[in-house]
Amino acid sequence: MLSVEEAQDRVLSVFERLPDEPVELLDALGRALAEEVVSGLDIPPHDNSAMDGYAVRAADTRGASEASPRRLRIVSDVAAGYVSARDVEPGTAIRIMTGAPVPRGGEAVIQVELTERVGDEVLVRAEVEPGANIRRAGEDVRASQRVLSAGTQLRPAEVGVLASLGLREVRCVRRPRVGILATGDELVEPGEPLAPGKIYNANAYSTAAQTLEAGGEPVMLGIARDTREHLKRRLDEALARKLDLLVSSGGVSVGDFDLVKDMLSAEGQMDFWQVNMKPGKPLAFGSISGVPLLGLPGNPVSSMVSFELFARPAIRSMLGLPLASRREVEAEMCDHYRKTDSRRHYVRVRVEGDADSGYRAYLTGEQGSGILTSLTRGNGLAIVPEDWPDVRPGRRVRVRLLE
Repeated sequence: MLSVEEAQDRVLSVFERLPDEPVELLDALGRALAEEVVSGLDIPPHDNSAMDGYAVRAADTRGASEASPRRLRIVSDVAAGYVSARDVEPGTAIRIMTGAPVPRGGEAVIQVELTERVGDEVLVRAEVEPGANIRRAGEDVRASQRVLSAGTQLRPAEVGVLASLGLREVRCVRRPRVGILATGDELVEPGEPLAPGKIYNANAYSTAAQTLEAGGEPVMLGIARDTREHLKRRLDEALARKLDLLVSSGGVSVGDFDLVKDMLSAEGQMDFWQVNMKPGKPLAFGSISGVPLLGLPGNPVSSMVSFELFARPAIRSMLGLPLASRREVEAEMCDHYRKTDSRRHYVRVRVEGDADSGYRAYLTGEQGSGILTSLTRGNGLAIVPEDWPDVRPGRRVRVRLLE
């Protein structure tokens, strides 16, 4: 059996960054920029008010206090989105709203809470210094400044910055199309009646959700039944969908109906089968007609853990994003976990604490590879090395956080 690292290296060796394409802003969320973004304007484009208040000359507020306010004549009002037709002259003030351009002659803005309006005059009850409560043109971004570098993954903040530059679309790396195929006569699609001996097709949906979360585009391919003819037909249909990666679940173990690895060997190229890990030892990887195929185990936890370790990095590689996207922390194990073999174990745990107080890891319950709810109760995978016989309370372990 290959080690986890050897298997990951073999998988990643066949993937590279996909071509880029123009993308509308909201569709760009989570994707990688394909080129740097340079601003064509100052942000903000003009000096503007940071407060609702009055634009004034600073000298007109000297000595102002609650006991001795300064009285200024209000000559105009200006709201955000408009430009004042009047200047601030000595002895005058202009009522101004947050975000409105500061009128000529306005040296400062005094917030409305420090004033009192009396007819067409305002009583100023505090001094302000020049520049007070004014956001200067270009204080966020200067024209010709590089704002975002190629390869940046776009979060909501980056999308907002792009919109502030006036951009409606940007060039991003294309999302990989990931075909998702479940195998097994026992499977029934959610929503259909559940006959005796059948189970619902959970793996396809958890795999599709993992694909979306990693940044890929899931292509649902349905269920392949446990015959060579039906599996071959489903694979032919999948290959016609212009996929960047084909992910199957089930059919990669040693049973009489585990046909995926046999089909991979017969119809394509098998790179490896079996990885020294638990859950998830049976894992087939190769290609059919030039399309990489990753055959995940059929047990739901094994499938999800294997996807996390092998398919997720492949998707991120195609997106041009850093592979090390999950944070790992060192945590104190608070429960006893016993190993029964020399494989590397990925143990479902709930991590509590923080970097200052220290992290603690608790088992989420029974660790069987069919207990999918054990993943819902946790937020991490404790990594138990091959040469550890067990993990006793108090021992420190590395934990891969899944949040």
